[in-house]
Amino acid sequence: MPLSEYEQRVLEQMERQLTSDDPKLVNTFQGGGTRTVKRWLLTGAGAVAGLTVLFIGAATSQPLVGVLGFVTMFASVVLAFSPPRRKGPAGIVTENGTTRPRPKPKSSAPGFIARFEQRWDRRRDDRGR
Repeated sequence: MPLSEYEQRVLEQMERQLTSDDPKLVNTFQGGGTRTVKRWLLTGAGAVAGLTVLFIGAATSQPLVGVLGFVTMFASVVLAFSPPRRKGPAGIVTENGTTRPRPKPKSSAPGFIARFEQRWDRRRDDRGR
């Protein structure tokens, strides 16, 4: 059963709102399927190559070659199971569905103590009312 025009508009509005409220969640769900397959293949090949070099080092009684193979194998396995790096969202979704660049963060952000004092002052002011 197809959605009515009203339902489609509401769904699009909810999608825009979710994108602007939680861009990290949207990026998590969008993910890249082909990049993960390529990543698994490359890291798997690296692990097999490292294991091969490790065995060659052990068979020829060359500890340096064995250590190099182990480091290669270990690095490949760690890379395979670590989450891929993702850059932040490209921008903020506006009401009409387009995106605009994110505003630059303020460089003069207050430190931990200053933020703590500001929260303390706000709480004290709220109690006094």
